[in-house]
Amino acid sequence: MSIIVFGSINIDLAAKTPRLPQPGETIIGSNFFTAGGGKGANQAVAAARLGISTHLIGRVGNDKFAEELLTNLQFYGLNTDNILIDKSTHSGVAIIAVDDSGQNNIIVIPGANNNVGEADIERLKKLLPEATSLLLQLEIPLEVVLKAAKVASQAGVRVILDPAPAVADLPLALYPLIDMITPNEVEAGQLVGFPVNNPETAILAAKQLQERGVKNVIVKLGDRGAVAVTADESFFVPAFAVGAIDTVAAGDAFNGGLAAALDGGRSLSEAVVWGCAAGALCTTKVGAQVAMCDRATFDNFLDNLI
Repeated sequence: MSIIVFGSINIDLAAKTPRLPQPGETIIGSNFFTAGGGKGANQAVAAARLGISTHLIGRVGNDKFAEELLTNLQFYGLNTDNILIDKSTHSGVAIIAVDDSGQNNIIVIPGANNNVGEADIERLKKLLPEATSLLLQLEIPLEVVLKAAKVASQAGVRVILDPAPAVADLPLALYPLIDMITPNEVEAGQLVGFPVNNPETAILAAKQLQERGVKNVIVKLGDRGAVAVTADESFFVPAFAVGAIDTVAAGDAFNGGLAAALDGGRSLSEAVVWGCAAGALCTTKVGAQVAMCDRATFDNFLDNLI
């Protein structure tokens, strides 16, 4: 069995800065690097690094970044047979600034990600019979996300949606197709229309999302942990204390860890712990995919906590 990630693939252009600039301000950075990114690709790498057979469906563009992106994904053990080189446009690009405290801001230019469509859905259908979970995000067209969720749900495959970048007006038809939705506190607040900034408001937001049809809600609270709400229970998993230097892709690492645990037959509570651990370890390195931890490091981290 395997995990399928259906989503975005970007090249990250990242700069290290002492602090994030204010509007109209120019500041001097201290470092620059390029790396593979995109929420879809990040989540796929996170799962693959934990030893899970993972397929990524998406598109890269007709430019010099395409080969670099595909080679990088293959290096991390991903099956890239279902990634299309779209000759009509450029690869997706993310321009990232990370300050000395590990906070970041990101500008995404979707490129080929905007062209993900029906042909990609057909590739997805062929993989679903051997899949345990389908991971979705919102860096590809929303109508395609809805179609992907629909075909996965019909095939009996678990649908996990990371609603990022946040969209306040998600189609109501999407919610009942979602087995697990994993917003961070900002995204949860935008979905429900009130601030989400602690476990109590996270539970309120989760219950509202369940009223729209979502089966399980996990709200990521950053360095405080995560809240999970199911039909039967609510629980809080505190964050792991680590020396965070870069929060880029921590949420993607969480989703990869969550899906990896579920793929191995673990309970939801164990899976949220895995998500929190993967997210925490990701923050200890600079970058996105390069910061995803391998299974040996991951297992050692959890073993030392017992």
